[in-house]
Amino acid sequence: MKIRFAVGPHAGSLSGPEVAAFAEALEAAGFDGMWLSDLPAAPVLDPLLALALAAGRTRRLHLGANLVPLGRNPFLLAKELAQLDQISGGRLLLSFVTGLGQPEERQALGLNGAPRGDVLEEVLAVLRRWWAGEAVDHRSERWTFNHLAPAARPVQDPLEVWLGGRGPQALDRVGRIADGWLGAQLTPVEAGSARVRIQEAAGRVGREVDPEHFGMSIPYARVTPEAALLAPLVARRPDVDPLAVVPVGRSGLRDFIEGYVEAGLSKFVVRPLTPVASWAEEATWLADVILDLQT
Repeated sequence: MKIRFAVGPHAGSLSGPEVAAFAEALEAAGFDGMWLSDLPAAPVLDPLLALALAAGRTRRLHLGANLVPLGRNPFLLAKELAQLDQISGGRLLLSFVTGLGQPEERQALGLNGAPRGDVLEEVLAVLRRWWAGEAVDHRSERWTFNHLAPAARPVQDPLEVWLGGRGPQALDRVGRIADGWLGAQLTPVEAGSARVRIQEAAGRVGREVDPEHFGMSIPYARVTPEAALLAPLVARRPDVDPLAVVPVGRSGLRDFIEGYVEAGLSKFVVRPLTPVASWAEEATWLADVILDLQT
């Protein structure tokens, strides 16, 4: 099993120079990738813009994003992602997520009450057809495309799309249509159970998710965090102690990752819970703690 590590920034926004420093530090330290998250209604840099910048400042680093495809024109999104894969030399990694579901976000995305999961599935289906070189005929309440040929195709064939989520419907969706799963806010034991459910859902439709394509996004803290920093996690998972999903310190982070590996996961995105003063220093610290596990 190939264990790989990517690193994401803390929840705040990175400026353009910070994105460049972040990407360069991770590549120099030997990490497999960088990973950014899409927050459409928040004043943070769009991950596709940031990854385009990082593509020009790195040569080896994989460029990943938790992307909310909802609210974007599917044809233009297919073109943008294909071209981003082109300019990066086939280094783009994608995980599609349905967003946070907040009222202001739903308004910004223009969903008008549509089920987010249904829209995600619709978008992913047409994106894959354009990336495969097909002219698409598609009609729905949201979009109409009349034999529309693709404007760009990615280097990767196929350009894989992983999905996130931890609820029953989300996990079943991964099994039915995704190329992989990047979970979050689950303990190692819960992640192992989610992996089993995904493969069971895949089996019901005659497919299997690649056993190498299961991962986890892990927030970490170098010292025990204050309660205020854990409040967002508590709000999303009031049923567990937040420190059950946030490793603390060198041994805590390493033990968590080893627990996930035992549960069958092999791809990890680690991100600090707090802002980082120097990405060169943070990347060095992280590399010393976990990078020997990368295979």
